[in-house]
Amino acid sequence: MKLKNRIIVGFLMIILMPMLLLAATLFGISEAQHRNSSGSDTVQESAYDITIADTGSSQTSIQIMTKDLFFTALVILIFTSVSIGLWIYRSVAAPLVKLRKATQNIKEGNLDFVLEVDGTDEFAELCRDFEEMRRRLKESAEEKVLLDKENKELISNISHDLKTPITAVKGYVEGIMDGVADTPEKMDRYVRTIYNKTNEMDHLINELTFYSKIDTNRIPYTFSKLNVDDYFSDCAEEVGLELETRGIQLYYANYVEKDVLVIADGEQIRRVIHNIISNAIKYMDKPKGVIQIRVKDVGDFIQVEIEDNGKGIASKDLTYIFDRFYRTDVSRNSSKGGSGIGLSIVRKILEDHGGKVWATSREGIGTIMYFVLRKYQEVPMK
Repeated sequence: MKLKNRIIVGFLMIILMPMLLLAATLFGISEAQHRNSSGSDTVQESAYDITIADTGSSQTSIQIMTKDLFFTALVILIFTSVSIGLWIYRSVAAPLVKLRKATQNIKEGNLDFVLEVDGTDEFAELCRDFEEMRRRLKESAEEKVLLDKENKELISNISHDLKTPITAVKGYVEGIMDGVADTPEKMDRYVRTIYNKTNEMDHLINELTFYSKIDTNRIPYTFSKLNVDDYFSDCAEEVGLELETRGIQLYYANYVEKDVLVIADGEQIRRVIHNIISNAIKYMDKPKGVIQIRVKDVGDFIQVEIEDNGKGIASKDLTYIFDRFYRTDVSRNSSKGGSGIGLSIVRKILEDHGGKVWATSREGIGTIMYFVLRKYQEVPMK
């Protein structure tokens, strides 16, 4: 029952009870007087020996009965008032005690409790609102803890992965300065290694910058119509040059008709391909590395498949590889650097394009990354 209704009921009981008791008292007194007057008439008709003592005795009995009725009414009124007061007090005090305990818990930083309350009055609704606030505070606190953990992990990853190429560059530069690279072949190999390591650092810094834009939802997209054949051919040529310096063979196949278009941000889709290829390079464990890019037509979408012959991904890890900071290589040896956000960036970009990304893999054989983009289709004007 609502608190307002409880107060109204209590007020009516306190008002009506005395009125009913007063009415009952007056009715009792009038009945007693009526019986006495009737008895007097009967006695006068039958005999004339009524005495003053009899009249006094009747008056005394009426007074005693009146006192008894008023005393009973007073007791009933007190009992009713106390009962109604306790009824209203318990409906207010019980939830207030629970609320006080709950606020004390929150003050002490404890959010691992549940505020349970029964009823439908205002205080019960207040307690339920308070419980909803506690639940959201707990979720927010857990999110903050997770975010802090992720940020610390990111700093640790970036620090480690920047230190590795910087150390290598420093070593090769010292080698050149000391005259270790005393042949054109050695000099060429040293310079190529320095170039690759500086590219790695540049890629890590770009990833970090892009990650900050993801967190604030400020990714700068510039959508336009892209010809699938021309665009992915250019991407394959660009990727092929990088893979060639690493001794990895690239095979490219396009099974889409030449006039098929997609609406996409060319720069960001290049980032998607680059991140997937970089991931494949990191975990390439074969002497002769091979990466294949296939572009296919699958109805309303075009599907891009990027396959490598690396070490593969365990089935237990496959569903998590697109999560932020997830790394299958927990040992973090220097040959497999990375911030752990590359594939999460891939998923975010493709979701913002209305597409999706997934993977299949077999350990020891390799991995295939798939992603789809919706085709551009002109709507005919009526």
